Amino acid sequence: MSKLANKIEANDRNVQEVLDKKKYTVDYFQREYSWGQKHIEQLVTDLTSSFLNEYREGDSREKGEDYNSYYLGPFVLSEKDGKRSIIDGQQRLTSITLFLIYLNNLQKELELSESLSDMIFSESRGKRSFNIQVDERMHCLEQLFTQGSYQPREDDDESTINMAERYDDIVDAFPDELKNGALPHFLDWLKYNVVLVEIIAYSDDNAYTIFETMNDRGLNLTSTEMLKGYVLSRFSDFTRRQKANDHWKAAIQQLHDRDKDEDQRFFQAWLRSQYADTIRPGKAGSKNEDFEKIGTRFHSWVRDNLSKMKLNADSSDDFERFVAGDFKFFLNAYLKILAAEDTLTDGLEHVYYIKRWGIATSLSYPLLLAPLTQNDDEATIKQKLNLVARYIETFVVRRSVNFRKFASSSIRYTMYTLVKELRGKDVEQLREVLKSKLAEMNEGWSGFDNFRLHGQNAKFVKFLLARITAYIEEQSGYTTTFETYFHKPTGKPFEIEHIWANKFANHREEFDQESDFDDYRNRVGGLILLPRGTNQSYGAKPYEEKCAHYVKEKNLLAQSLCDLTYDNNPNFKNMYERLALPFKPHEHFNKQDLIDRQQLYRAIAEIIWSEEL
Repeated sequence: MSKLANKIEANDRNVQEVLDKKKYTVDYFQREYSWGQKHIEQLVTDLTSSFLNEYREGDSREKGEDYNSYYLGPFVLSEKDGKRSIIDGQQRLTSITLFLIYLNNLQKELELSESLSDMIFSESRGKRSFNIQVDERMHCLEQLFTQGSYQPREDDDESTINMAERYDDIVDAFPDELKNGALPHFLDWLKYNVVLVEIIAYSDDNAYTIFETMNDRGLNLTSTEMLKGYVLSRFSDFTRRQKANDHWKAAIQQLHDRDKDEDQRFFQAWLRSQYADTIRPGKAGSKNEDFEKIGTRFHSWVRDNLSKMKLNADSSDDFERFVAGDFKFFLNAYLKILAAEDTLTDGLEHVYYIKRWGIATSLSYPLLLAPLTQNDDEATIKQKLNLVARYIETFVVRRSVNFRKFASSSIRYTMYTLVKELRGKDVEQLREVLKSKLAEMNEGWSGFDNFRLHGQNAKFVKFLLARITAYIEEQSGYTTTFETYFHKPTGKPFEIEHIWANKFANHREEFDQESDFDDYRNRVGGLILLPRGTNQSYGAKPYEEKCAHYVKEKNLLAQSLCDLTYDNNPNFKNMYERLALPFKPHEHFNKQDLIDRQQLYRAIAEIIWSEEL
């Protein structure tokens, strides 16, 4: 092996140096991009909060040279023949690239002219080449860069679909207080003050050894580990300290079995839910407060707020209670939430629903935990969790059908204020607070009348149709559930079917303009769910021919279009009469039929998501 092949280099680099006019490939053992919503949201929140803690309105851009830097972590490269392959750190670098694409689109919207494109791609002979080169992802990146959105195709791989979803999460997570004159300062800080450690190996053997070392051996202490060290140092008795240590380790292992960062999210959610009283105002230049500090360095926040947590630094008994009582209770409640997110559970159904369509977990978890007290029995805990989750679901559905966003950046102050209002409430008090919050919402159900499918809301439309379909079937005595239609565990998944074929010529008697036809065709009243493949085979057929197939589907909402469904089906009839729902068969499906169907869906939605929690 040559001396160069043996060489390993490590240098600190800012984001500009890492990405500006650089090219990377992704090595085979790190091929997929797998970050979830919680990871990208944490990245955006950490970066923007760290910047806002430094920036003051009126600062010159040169002043940014004095701002604190932010360490983003290491990444490992293998360099051979002048080509660099990412061995470790692809998730982080891909996420930063998506973030830069979003920031580039945002600065154009704000009519700024900051230079970001060289950190995203280079161009030769009119062809773009993105800095992280994976062929399957190029079309997605191109669309995100030029259009600001990407609708996944059937042949897209998991990484590409995930990238499109994480870009949407970035849009939601980016704070409004930076969408102004502070943005150029943030871009400077991101380029020059955000630092990574670049480790380069010049042989595959060395590169893989570094990869294994970084993933198998200890790194810097996390906030959880530093909090543990501080808490255990308060114990005066060795035996009691050892018992608390064993309990702590077992608890953290339960969280790590789910995700390596789950312990951090747990402490952030718990501490925010019970103790955080202040939040940074939505104004550039404001300082971080309780909610932000808990989100970044909760171990330091605890040490600075012992009195708020009823802890005496010199009382071993207080810290024993903290571990054996508070910690244990809220950990069990948190694990109950995570389990209910994974599996549709009686009494916790709405926790499952909001995992599929809800607000960011940095907001929802503190809300869910806020009303819990250690005096609550298991039945009360479940009831409280489900009530809060039902409120969250109703909130997001009503916002969605009115085409209103609920990005964490736009609702964080409202939701964190609500956390404080929910603390320690009993079930009936909790119900009354949440009902009053729904009654105060500006978004009612009128927006449903024109609600339609468009390029950015397909996931929500599927969620809406799955909830409506499952609800009427459950009310009719069927054993199907929401999971059947939204994420079928076995067999063909369900997809959105347009009742009208995409043939404007067939509807000229009712529409003068094709754009009007498209608008109505995409309205939710003209949509149902059918198994994948079935909807494609029916797609171009006229309604009268489709209806004969719909009645054979194991989907009551689709069957209800056809008159045969109303014959000899007492459970179905009892359901719609009991709920006063305007079900009726449609011999033909013209404009007025679609409008009537839209009103039916609205009536079902109003029952499912009523204010009577």
